Amino acid sequence: MKQQSFNNHSKWVIGYHLVTFLAILALIVGSIINLVNSSDDNLYASSLLVLISFILLFLFYFLRAFALRAQDRAIKTEENFRHYLLTGKPLSNKITVRQIIGLRFSSDEEFPALAEKAEKENLSEKEIKKEIKNWKTDSYRV
Repeated sequence: MKQQSFNNHSKWVIGYHLVTFLAILALIVGSIINLVNSSDDNLYASSLLVLISFILLFLFYFLRAFALRAQDRAIKTEENFRHYLLTGKPLSNKITVRQIIGLRFSSDEEFPALAEKAEKENLSEKEIKKEIKNWKTDSYRV
């Protein structure tokens, strides 16, 4: 596997992020066109098709959002524990979850100093990732 870095750490699953989204979008457009062109005989079925397509869109979004939220909680706990092991102190309460997510890629050697810098300078997740010299691979998050 290619060494992970700032430039290649994000992942896109084509089947999910592109194909499924475009299919749901096509379903929404098609079902709305069908509803507009429907007669009184099939108005109910056409409106249900629109409703189902929007339900799928919400599922597409919320399934991803809930999974990421669970991963964020796990990352926060793991990185807080790592900071405690390295320094004897938990991470500051002033560091945000987004900052912690950026810090997870830093090596043990630079993690404590980078965490302190992130807190003092209020660095964004992206700025933190750009500061990392020795990238620690995290291949589990999609």
